[in-house]
Amino acid sequence: MFHPPHHTAFLCLERLVAGPCWAPVTVLASHLSSWPSGRQMMLTQSVRRAQPGKRTSGIFAKPADPLDSPGEWTTWFNIDHPGGQGDYERLDAIHFYYGHQVCPRPLRLEARTTDWIPAGSTGQVVHGSPLEGFWCLNREQRPGQNCFNYTVRFLCPPGSLRQDTEHSLWSPWSPWSKCSAACGHPGVQTRTRTCLAETVSLCNDATEEGRLCMEQACSACDLTCPMGQVNADCDACMCQDFVLYGVVSLPGGAPASGATVYILTKTPKLLTQTDSSGRFRVPGLCPDGKSILKITKTKFAPIRLTMPKTRLKAATIKAEFMRAETPYIVMNPKAKARRAGQSVSLCCKATGKPKPDKYLWYHNSTLLDPSLYKHESKLVLRNLQRDQAGEYFCKAQSDTGAAKSHVARLTVIAPDETPCNPTPESYLIQLPHDCFQNATNSFYYDVGRCPVKTCAGQQDNGIRCQDAVENCCGISKTEEREIQCSGYTLPTKVAMECSCQRCTETQSIVRGRVSASDNGEPMRFGHVYMGNSRVSMTGYKGTFTLHVPQDTERLVLTFVDRLQKFVNTTKVLPFNKKGSAVFHEIKMLRRKEPITLEAMETNIIPLGDMAGEDPVAELEIPSKSFYRQNGEPYTGKVKASVTFLDPRNISTATAAQSDLNFINDEGDTFPLRTYGMFSVDFTDEATSESLNVGKVKVHLDSTQVKMPEHLPMMKLWSLNPGTGLWEEEGDFKFESQRRNRREDRTFLVGNMEIRERRLFNLDVPESRRCFIKVRAYRSERFLPSEQMQGVVVSVINLEPRTGFSSNPRAWGRFDSVITGPNGACLPAFCDDQSPDAYSAYVLASLAGDELEAVESSPKFNPNAIGVPQPYLNKLKYRRTDHEDPQAKKTAFQISMAKPRPNSAEESNGPIYAFENLQACEEAPPSAAHFRFYQIEGDRYDYNTVPFNEDDPMSWTEDYLAWWPKPMEFRACYIKVKIMGPLEVNVRSRNMGGTHRQTVGKLYGIRDVKSTRDRDQPNVSAACLEFKCSGMLYDQDRVDRTLVKVIPQGSCHRVSVNSMLHEYLVNHLPLAVNDNTSEYTMLAPLDPLGHNYGIYTVTDQDPRTAKEIALGRCFDGTSDGSSRVMKSNVGVALTFNCVERQVGRQSAFQYLQSTPARPSPASTVRGRAPSRRQRSSQGGQRWRRGAASLRFSGVAQQPLNN
Repeated sequence: MFHPPHHTAFLCLERLVAGPCWAPVTVLASHLSSWPSGRQMMLTQSVRRAQPGKRTSGIFAKPADPLDSPGEWTTWFNIDHPGGQGDYERLDAIHFYYGHQVCPRPLRLEARTTDWIPAGSTGQVVHGSPLEGFWCLNREQRPGQNCFNYTVRFLCPPGSLRQDTEHSLWSPWSPWSKCSAACGHPGVQTRTRTCLAETVSLCNDATEEGRLCMEQACSACDLTCPMGQVNADCDACMCQDFVLYGVVSLPGGAPASGATVYILTKTPKLLTQTDSSGRFRVPGLCPDGKSILKITKTKFAPIRLTMPKTRLKAATIKAEFMRAETPYIVMNPKAKARRAGQSVSLCCKATGKPKPDKYLWYHNSTLLDPSLYKHESKLVLRNLQRDQAGEYFCKAQSDTGAAKSHVARLTVIAPDETPCNPTPESYLIQLPHDCFQNATNSFYYDVGRCPVKTCAGQQDNGIRCQDAVENCCGISKTEEREIQCSGYTLPTKVAMECSCQRCTETQSIVRGRVSASDNGEPMRFGHVYMGNSRVSMTGYKGTFTLHVPQDTERLVLTFVDRLQKFVNTTKVLPFNKKGSAVFHEIKMLRRKEPITLEAMETNIIPLGDMAGEDPVAELEIPSKSFYRQNGEPYTGKVKASVTFLDPRNISTATAAQSDLNFINDEGDTFPLRTYGMFSVDFTDEATSESLNVGKVKVHLDSTQVKMPEHLPMMKLWSLNPGTGLWEEEGDFKFESQRRNRREDRTFLVGNMEIRERRLFNLDVPESRRCFIKVRAYRSERFLPSEQMQGVVVSVINLEPRTGFSSNPRAWGRFDSVITGPNGACLPAFCDDQSPDAYSAYVLASLAGDELEAVESSPKFNPNAIGVPQPYLNKLKYRRTDHEDPQAKKTAFQISMAKPRPNSAEESNGPIYAFENLQACEEAPPSAAHFRFYQIEGDRYDYNTVPFNEDDPMSWTEDYLAWWPKPMEFRACYIKVKIMGPLEVNVRSRNMGGTHRQTVGKLYGIRDVKSTRDRDQPNVSAACLEFKCSGMLYDQDRVDRTLVKVIPQGSCHRVSVNSMLHEYLVNHLPLAVNDNTSEYTMLAPLDPLGHNYGIYTVTDQDPRTAKEIALGRCFDGTSDGSSRVMKSNVGVALTFNCVERQVGRQSAFQYLQSTPARPSPASTVRGRAPSRRQRSSQGGQRWRRGAASLRFSGVAQQPLNN
């Protein structure tokens, strides 16, 4: 792009010529040195920020008044942010919001970033005009970079700005501060004032002003030296007869050649560079024990050394570099709520090499002035006002880069304002099959709920990073109601009022199974690391369990195979921060068999071995490139294992390392699109010592890059296993010629060294990003109240073959997210020009079981899919069995067509532009989204006190709560054997038995259908949940739950487990069992085990506790697990159930024949079966033939690995 000379760019803003000026804006602040000392210029800034304004367009005006026109500057304005197409600070929009605060025809314009950087110093392409305003377009910036957030002010003619006649609104200006510059140089003085008005809207004028100043002439040097003499610049002491020698090495001991040595004075001064042996010599420094040296080298953290203190004429210092690491946020600010007048502390902490030495805080994307708030890693706001509410984040900086924290929302309410909405929102629970409600014409009842969110509750006087007490909105008042069912009433408790109360304590848990990506072989007894600490270990079946530390924001785990069958794998695993367990399938790449290399010869190693395809790239290792950890050259035989993850093989996508993200220079996280990852392992063949390699070349075949725009952006990256982030190793350049190669192929070459890091990536930053809105449901009814949380939704970004939207050539990225109460927003690549440039393959799983996607063939129902036409056709939705009915139904594929901004039918989801993440996260259930659902099993749960097992924070303190403690969930099951030709529905009715607060009151009911034995035609069995006996929520005394087991049909009890009966007789009271069609007991307090037919498991996640107990019950053992029902072992009760007469309908048949969404017409007898009724038998076949899907995850999760 053409850039006019510097003075021309300056005149484009100050003396407009007719027509547009396309030069970068040069702000006045960059010309401080050109201003004479007697002249002052006013600089004003308001700490208030305008609301986003309307983007407008206009034309450039005729030339303005002369450059030396007198005038007055406005306050600074920031009405837009750089999302969308860019940052627009347009004059007409500023007029709309701030009217009298800016003149109609400004004379000049000044622009800077919210980080106080002049626009002309950013290196970005920007545009401006005093009569148009200022704008910056994202598409004109460097790849992977958006516009910065800019703020502007205008110079107006004298008297054109309305003066504040109400002087009583403001305090007097403070005295001018000391001039910021050194003697003899221009600087800035500032002064401040305070708004005294009670109404915040009257305080829109500047609270701070600045002016140019010139400090007095410099006097004679006042530096004194304890030894030696002052140098000519008066900034250091020099000792002519002293010589400093230095030796600098790389990690492991190799010499650090080409390192630069500085002495730190007012400005760092270059002294020398190290030679090829890593040595340097500097004469003339003083060994005073105070002077600081700084040694730098690319890709390594700077070294700071203090001069030794000695009386000798020479001294030697030694130093070793550490690899540089960009700042990484380890503590994010927390969301908090306060009342006006209170104080709050927001904290941020980052690590890195070197450690970050500067922290900046932002409020609603605008930098908070460090001189006003005196913040570092901790931001304290006292005497809060309402306008200080909003979003806050910090930015940590060091010599190696920057990193931004997550955004924390601060809520500020009035002193007398209610912290929570007292009215509960609607929440439907499903009723039993024999409890149809005529009033609502459904099987659902509205019990209400209070949405869990942070609220302004009672706090002590301490100002802490973590509040001593965290407060959340929750249920404070309930009302007991009776629901009329067929022949009985069902009690329930309905939420009537919400208030601010102490949050429920929860524990986040991650479980998973680690296995090979090629054949599913488990990684047995492997280690799991979090940073440098071992936090877990896999069991025989590859399973692991990890309790996530409380302050964890980003869970980075490295899985290490002690048997060295698999490549060490680093994963960034999403987890539920509100508590409960999430299950992940971890896939590992099998390690390539090692080959033998000669260290004294040039070696070529191909990357990629797809059949019928050329390698993606090659590694070229020149002769004499290997060296030991201490830096000594190695000349022997090398045992080399190089494992390449080839993106042309779709099945390897789930084995991708980390989450393919990097942090740019501004601290923002950006995604990468991979063209292949490779893991290297070079060892001494004799001693197995790990070897380093220098001067390695990577030759990338450009024909493998099907998107030409990616070629100039291709880079080499290495993985930081501690942070899970990729860091740049080097660029690629077009290779002029390769020997022994065909003429029609062009290669890119990149250079790298292999030292402490062993995992590398061929990647490009990809800025074409969108979000996919996905929700998971408990059934095909797709009711908002039946949304599931904790579902792992994953996407594989695919690059289709030319001319095909669904036939992928390669994958480029793998991402996973966790569904919350409002679904999930899944990041994916997209394109607004070519809808088929990228496609996405989306799948979902819960506790290791894959959920089902909505069908696309033979029926294509937009209402069921959740996306209206015509956008759905543009997205080309296809379930995985679209063309092959035998294929799995657990995923779908779409073309990633970015929504057009002016298209109404594309503005409501399910695809959202990257800058519209908030709209995606807050989209209501009625907005377009893609759906997964759980195959309805033969189980039903009802709790008198409603509780969502996906969300532990929904737990309510109540004596009738099924789970008495939110941090400890105890699941109990009893095994019931059914003798008879039919499968039978079995119910447990659970009531208070011995506690004075609950005796005779219902806790809940459980229904389950028996599962037929595979080997015996007339035998089935059911694993039936019941409420465990034990302490209630107040931990005052135990309750022996009165459990009634009722097979629904013509059944009579045949036998009771003798050991169970003996236990109940010896642990009085004993329940009466006069009715042989059922069985009643006071549930045992002890975890009895399979010999009694009772199965008990305690866990910090309710779903996990139930799945483990179910697996043991199916297996009939106390420590095993099975997905196949074993009817003859571990049985507690046996019933004989005769077949019903023809024409009589069982209770469970009634449940199957009841439509999911009954309408008045559907309740008429004799109506033809619905599609759902006709398909129910197929569902039974699935349950019998593929029970492994029903209880997936049980076998992999023993209590102790």
